[in-house]
Amino acid sequence: MSKPLKISVMGIDHGHIFDMLDEMLKESCVCESWWTDGSPLTLKEFNKKYPNIKRVDDKLKILEDQSIDMILISSIPKDRASLAIQAMNAGKDVMVDKPGCTTINQLNELKESVKQTGKIWSVNFSERFHVAAVTKAEELVKKGKIGNIKQTIGTGPHRLGNYERPDWFYDRDSYGGIITDIGSHQIHQFLVFTNSTEAKLNHALVENTTKPDSPGFQDFGEINLSSASGHGYIRLDWFTPDALPTWGDGRLLILGDNGFIEIRKYTDLAKSKSGNHLFYANNDEVKYIDCSNVKLPYFSNLINDVKNRTETATSQDLTFLSMELALNAQEIAEKK
Repeated sequence: MSKPLKISVMGIDHGHIFDMLDEMLKESCVCESWWTDGSPLTLKEFNKKYPNIKRVDDKLKILEDQSIDMILISSIPKDRASLAIQAMNAGKDVMVDKPGCTTINQLNELKESVKQTGKIWSVNFSERFHVAAVTKAEELVKKGKIGNIKQTIGTGPHRLGNYERPDWFYDRDSYGGIITDIGSHQIHQFLVFTNSTEAKLNHALVENTTKPDSPGFQDFGEINLSSASGHGYIRLDWFTPDALPTWGDGRLLILGDNGFIEIRKYTDLAKSKSGNHLFYANNDEVKYIDCSNVKLPYFSNLINDVKNRTETATSQDLTFLSMELALNAQEIAEKK
């Protein structure tokens, strides 16, 4: 049996760190230390959930620990690139919450760091990697169940609610804008399902119609993009109504030339409060699949990639392209 991967955490500002760390611990990773700047809103819950993981007062204690293989990062988005580069330069692979960076300059610096160090910079696109129905859809598409993929339609709705939010949540430069922050999920899925290695941005738009007192906030965004393999439409918003039993009715529609797939990621409206519902139809059958027990392969694959220097979780080039398109779409939208 191979030695368990030793991981650590730098930055817990976003709650996504809980799922990231939990999934790695399920895969028998060992985590003994963590660091974060200041006292983020997640601090109390993190301490309660992981009482046996020690907080260190200086991130250098993690960076200089040669026994640590990988760093998990979920800091304020604008700080993620710098922390990732520090980690890679210290000989650690990285799993970072999306968005992995907030500017093109940061992305270019990350590319150079990966090139120079040979380390993995993996962005945790949770709407793919944490959603079992998306995993199942990838399997069906690879089997040719709906033919050649012609289009994806991805929605990324979120609930703003009356929750306590940190100041950075409303600051454009801190979170990167709605397309960079949320749209990177759907862009990544478009590239995956159309098997695209490049894409053209045809349209991008962002708006703030509900928070005039927070000019840096964006509550709506949309993107139209295409590649040699297919077309994509993406809609993003912070308009989820309070009665919905989850934070957003995220959906993905995948159109092939021999059928289609619809994924209801987090709920089946007025039917089920749970998620991971997949529907598909082709020339032979119409079928519903409950994907709640489908295993998520990303985390075990990433661990193997760290140990074996492979690219089975996702390719590094695809990760770079996903973020590059999101950042460029954000820039296009804000120029209008």
